[in-house]
Amino acid sequence: MKKFNLHKTLLLLCLLLLIISLTMIFTKNYPVAGFLLISLFVVLSFAVRGFEAFKGLSFTMWMFAAVSAAMFFPQLFVQWGNFKTSVLIVPLLQIIMFGMGSQMSFEDFAGLIKMPKGVLVGFFGHYLIMPITAVIIVHILKLPPEIAAGVILIGCVPNGLASNVMSLLCNANLVLAVTVSAVTTIAGPFITPFLMKVIGGQYVEINVWAMMMDIIKMMIFPIIAGFIFNLINSGKLSPRKRNMQLLYYAITILLANLIHWYVYQTGFTGYLLVSLKTLAMWIVAPVILGMLFRYYFKGDTKVQKQILSMLSMVGIAVIVTVITAAGQESLLTVGGVLLLVVTIQNLLGYVLGYNAGRLFRLPKRDCRTLAFEVSMSNGGLASGLAMTIGNIATVGLAPAIYGPLMNVTGSTIASYWRTKPIDPNEKHGDRKSKKAVEEKKDN
Repeated sequence: MKKFNLHKTLLLLCLLLLIISLTMIFTKNYPVAGFLLISLFVVLSFAVRGFEAFKGLSFTMWMFAAVSAAMFFPQLFVQWGNFKTSVLIVPLLQIIMFGMGSQMSFEDFAGLIKMPKGVLVGFFGHYLIMPITAVIIVHILKLPPEIAAGVILIGCVPNGLASNVMSLLCNANLVLAVTVSAVTTIAGPFITPFLMKVIGGQYVEINVWAMMMDIIKMMIFPIIAGFIFNLINSGKLSPRKRNMQLLYYAITILLANLIHWYVYQTGFTGYLLVSLKTLAMWIVAPVILGMLFRYYFKGDTKVQKQILSMLSMVGIAVIVTVITAAGQESLLTVGGVLLLVVTIQNLLGYVLGYNAGRLFRLPKRDCRTLAFEVSMSNGGLASGLAMTIGNIATVGLAPAIYGPLMNVTGSTIASYWRTKPIDPNEKHGDRKSKKAVEEKKDN
């Protein structure tokens, strides 16, 4: 008697749900079709866990379930009474960035010294390849202005933590991945507003200084808080080094608030009040939280990662759901074209990122890393910026689609590369190095 396989049975159930849901769509029974599609992706999220190559897509299936719910029942996710759900986007993004920062430290920048060429190729590759490809695509397809701005915004934001996960999955250069992500993130508040003003300003109005402050609030401050939380919870550094780092972070926040003073013309008193508030929120609170975690969980970073990862995943799902629900009408109009656009943008990022590494004669392992670092952008930050620009239902659509899409394509590429290990004797991916390896074997 054959052993019962739950996950294969779930796949068959998914196929049945797909057939029925498509039938409901063709007969215009949309409420039932929506319920069936949501069920399909929920079941599929459990089914893929039974397959090593695809279990990383489980969360992505939950994302598709959330998107389906938002598309078929948008009224449930746009507004609850007098409360507009778009208000949740920035706080949730800050939680996600806090989680990202809690898994980072000063040591992540060590790769800049150890492998400067790879970091520079990744840095300039991300901030040149992605914006340029976005501009070319929207120009050729002549997208509506605010939709085009969203595509360009995806190309201008730094990359996110997902790129590091993909490098880990395919045994690429994780140190290089983490370093490139850290460097592009720190540079984001300065480069992203400049790029958006230069190449996106023709589609939507961009205030460079205001966007810079928005990025600092949504990304840099929460990441600093994550650094501090990790610093206190891990308890690895001596009190002197720990206090010095806390001082550096406090000075960084005080300097950043000078931009707030300039943008909002708060005066010195207003600057002091804002600084006290931000120091309490992003310095004092994470210190207390880190101490509580260290006391109750004895410095167990696994528990920390599990809790913060869960919060991040829920946050991403809610952000995508809210944006999709708000932009449902626009998606019904340009959804197919927009999906094609971001798919092309994403795939070009992988191809050009990989070949940028080849062009500079980097090892294949580094080239694989750069493919992810160039193409995989911080969709959450792009969504938050779309809201601050004031066009979440249009500018925010490309980021909402790009996030889940890049996780699917990234996981697929990472799974494939994992089955294609790199020859340890081949230090570089160019023809010359291959020839040298062959000559060495012959001798």
